[in-house]
Amino acid sequence: MWKARNQQASTSTSGDSKFGISHSDLVYPHRLNFYDTPPLFDVTLEEFEGCALDRLRILAEIESSAARNRSWEETKAVTASQCLKYLPLNATSAEKVDRDSERRKDHLGHFVLRLAFCRSEELRRRFVKAESTLFKIRYDTDDSKERKNFLNSRDFRWIAVEDSEKGMYKEQLKAAYQGLKSESDRQAAFATDTFYKVKWTRVPDLIERRKVFLKGGWAYVPGRELASIVFQEFEVQLNKALNITAKSLPRLDEDTRLVPILNNLSQGFLAGVASDWNGMSSESTGDGIKAEAIDDMSKNHFPLCMRVIHSNLMKDHHLKHFGRLNYGLFLKALGVTIEEAIIFWRKSFLGGKVTEDRFNKEYKYNIRHSYGLEGKRANYPAKTCMQLLQGNDEYGCPYRYFTPDNLQTTLLTAYAPLGLKSTDLPEIMHTKKTEHFHVGCTRVFEITHGHCGVKKGEGVGDGESVTHPNQYAARSIELEKSKVVKSEAMDVDS
Repeated sequence: MWKARNQQASTSTSGDSKFGISHSDLVYPHRLNFYDTPPLFDVTLEEFEGCALDRLRILAEIESSAARNRSWEETKAVTASQCLKYLPLNATSAEKVDRDSERRKDHLGHFVLRLAFCRSEELRRRFVKAESTLFKIRYDTDDSKERKNFLNSRDFRWIAVEDSEKGMYKEQLKAAYQGLKSESDRQAAFATDTFYKVKWTRVPDLIERRKVFLKGGWAYVPGRELASIVFQEFEVQLNKALNITAKSLPRLDEDTRLVPILNNLSQGFLAGVASDWNGMSSESTGDGIKAEAIDDMSKNHFPLCMRVIHSNLMKDHHLKHFGRLNYGLFLKALGVTIEEAIIFWRKSFLGGKVTEDRFNKEYKYNIRHSYGLEGKRANYPAKTCMQLLQGNDEYGCPYRYFTPDNLQTTLLTAYAPLGLKSTDLPEIMHTKKTEHFHVGCTRVFEITHGHCGVKKGEGVGDGESVTHPNQYAARSIELEKSKVVKSEAMDVDS
């Protein structure tokens, strides 16, 4: 475990006083971080996992945004919303907030996820891409003075171009401003901007976009394009760090405390990270869900995984152990009481070969056990999308385990009455091909709740993707109730 000094980059930079920001009392002087130094302080296992999970929620949503083809502005908005909820990181000038505590959590979470995602080339690639996006968003939204202060604190190996050299290549350097409409605008931009020289291999994206002047192996970069160098430097250093971490990882194999946590975290890109659902509020469920209402609810509000299990139960009047477990915990979290659950399961099973006596002897105990009324009386939570994805069986996630043909047929059968069309399937099947399974489920939610005002990209609220079956069902029920209330209000007004 990381231990020793609680300290990182504690020296203030020469530019601090110039901008009126005192960094001397902060362990983490900057909001932006290249994560050069590992966290060298004591942490509990709970903090170890909690910091990583909160950060993973954000990275998974960033990857989801890419899979959903969100624009840069949309991605920034969704990420900012997620960061505010799970990983706030206030500016250095902010008052009445514990900036060091926020940055400590950010620092620790990053390094824990390095351990989780350094294990394979594919995981490293996805982690670097998501982390780089998060860094770019923070860079874009950082206070300009604090951002400059951060840049002054590091050596990016760029060389400021002298005025004499700038004048020598005046016409060539002005070409970097071709995006500006008038010659006067280009002249003004050139006059006020500062240019920097770097090796041309460090700015391939700027060369591709014809944003720099090349001479003798050097690229002359306008000050307004320096972010490209910063972003590339961040990616290069993170890739190197991940490779070094991967070589050291075998030393952790004997630590039975950490390996299970890291294994669980490494699955986070598959289905995001869900909050625990122990039940819906009374405001959402009203007087409680009756057994006889579950069949209709399944057709209007359930995600595909639970729709499939419910359909199999109605057809066969029986489910195997994991089917009963997954569906029973889902119904429990949905708000079905133990009394109604027993009524539902008895009625469902008695339609087949299960007798009343056999039901009472073999199944009733397990139902009560899942509600914490038997055995060790534990309060078992409903399965998350990640757990269903890992459950490689017929009761897992259909978006992952169904064949393409079977998935398309099942989707149309289940959701065509709610507005899903065959023309929607190619987009959803693409998410299966790219293994963004929860993105496909989220898109189905958006399509089938269009009549409630849900638009593409909104997800289950604030742009969030589906990460839990109960999250899907709860939001669906909430939208329907909201629609009914609005409709009743309009009737009264008319």
